[in-house]
Amino acid sequence: MTPRTKTTADSSLTWFKSSYSGAEGGDCVEVAACRCTVHVRDSKDTARPGLAVGADAWAMFVGYAVHVVG
Repeated sequence: MTPRTKTTADSSLTWFKSSYSGAEGGDCVEVAACRCTVHVRDSKDTARPGLAVGADAWAMFVGYAVHVVG
């Protein structure tokens, strides 16, 4: 993942673009983690609202995704 700083009002978040995202565009996701919250957004349209979930819920989702995809 490549870190990118959020350019909107909350510049305290550092965004990481998925390493699976290609240079051609396509389906791109960025994630920024705080102590208790994980923020997810579409890297092609960063002005749109994203999704924020608890760190525990994110860990469960990633564990599930790794199990299902892997």
